[in-house]
Amino acid sequence: MKIVKLGLVALLGGIFLVGCKSETKKEEGKVETVAQVKAAEVAESNEVAGTMEQATFQIEGMTCALGCAKMIEGKLTGLTGVKEAKVDFDAKTATVIFDDAKQSGESLTQTVQKIANGSYKVENLEVKTL
Repeated sequence: MKIVKLGLVALLGGIFLVGCKSETKKEEGKVETVAQVKAAEVAESNEVAGTMEQATFQIEGMTCALGCAKMIEGKLTGLTGVKEAKVDFDAKTATVIFDDAKQSGESLTQTVQKIANGSYKVENLEVKTL
């Protein structure tokens, strides 16, 4: 009787270990796939299809540097075709370097104005070719 119980425990333990290893490998495969997709997206977004331009504009409605300014900077940096985005809370300005084939000054301002349900207002947009 003890041998049967011991055999069942060993069998169930073996099945459990083998089953977990298979799931782990599947999860690792998914992570690699997601990483590969992200790498491809980044490579695609970094390819310059047009002319690099710089947009500078004022942002009204920011109340803090760590929350508002960093959030806006992050949203702008995440856009396809944006090489660099900097938001200066004290000066209430944003400077964005972007590919004009993928973004425009207007699309950048619309992105900022949509953040936080329209809490921010963009003024004095200036775009120049680099």
